[in-house]
Amino acid sequence: MLRVHFTARDFARIRFAARPAPLQELHAALTTALARSGGPLFAPWRGRVLRALPAASSPLADLVPQGRPPSFLDVLGDTLAEGFEQIRAAGPALVRSELERIYGASQAPRWMRGLHADEEKAWHTLHRAQRAAYETVLAPVWPVVQDLHRQEFTRYALTVAEHGVAAALTGLAPGSRLDGGVWEWPRAAPARDVRLDGRGLVLLPTFHHPAGPLLQDTPGRPAVLTYPAGPGLPPTAGDPVVSAEALAAVLGRTRLDALRLLAEPHTTTSLARALRVSNATASSQAAALRAAGLATTTRAGRAVTHRRTALGTLVAGPWPP
Repeated sequence: MLRVHFTARDFARIRFAARPAPLQELHAALTTALARSGGPLFAPWRGRVLRALPAASSPLADLVPQGRPPSFLDVLGDTLAEGFEQIRAAGPALVRSELERIYGASQAPRWMRGLHADEEKAWHTLHRAQRAAYETVLAPVWPVVQDLHRQEFTRYALTVAEHGVAAALTGLAPGSRLDGGVWEWPRAAPARDVRLDGRGLVLLPTFHHPAGPLLQDTPGRPAVLTYPAGPGLPPTAGDPVVSAEALAAVLGRTRLDALRLLAEPHTTTSLARALRVSNATASSQAAALRAAGLATTTRAGRAVTHRRTALGTLVAGPWPP
């Protein structure tokens, strides 16, 4: 069982990753493929991945003996380059301790020992392997992963607005519960207690790891909890995973139309006119979007003006109205 211990300060510091992290998603995919997890439904995908991986990516297998990757690989960069720079910034002591943890009494391969010795050749080997694996495994489906992440982001934001943080957290993991400031995942293995102690928690969905969670607990940094989400199978390139209809099913058609209209400022009257609804309905839709952090309302005398936030723009996505 995983137990995540929150303080009051931690609850105020929970955030949902605004975008998927390429290296986190890649490492989740490779852990699933190399550890042969996911059951029979993942078998065809796993076979295709392992056959397609280029030779340049082979050093990555050295980093996950028995499916246990080192924690310094868990970063949240928005791009491969940014993620690699965060990995590169890991201190030699952390790199050494993590390699010793995953290899135990066995000796790590020579190129990996070069990482904590800060040998440029070793870091180049790692970076080249990550890029080669990304181009094969994730690049073809990355637009789909981005759409899936946006959908999950929207669901989380609306659940927080309508039912609160506790319902949003337990909704991410069926069977989990929040009891006295402790979030318990009964089916998570191995048994582990993580104390946030005011550092906060970042929530990051993954669409290539069937069983979780994967929790990054680096001292001095917010903990990052990567949890399995999505339809249950790795996404396929070109799948229309998220459409206007799918988002409307989450938000409601009128609320989605309002969110898109609020790319430009609207008064309640002009919003009602554009939506072809009453002023009262337009006001209630704007209020719901505001409660979810998707829109703001400013008042000047008797007039109010609504406009969507940066979060609202992220949720609305690139779909045409």
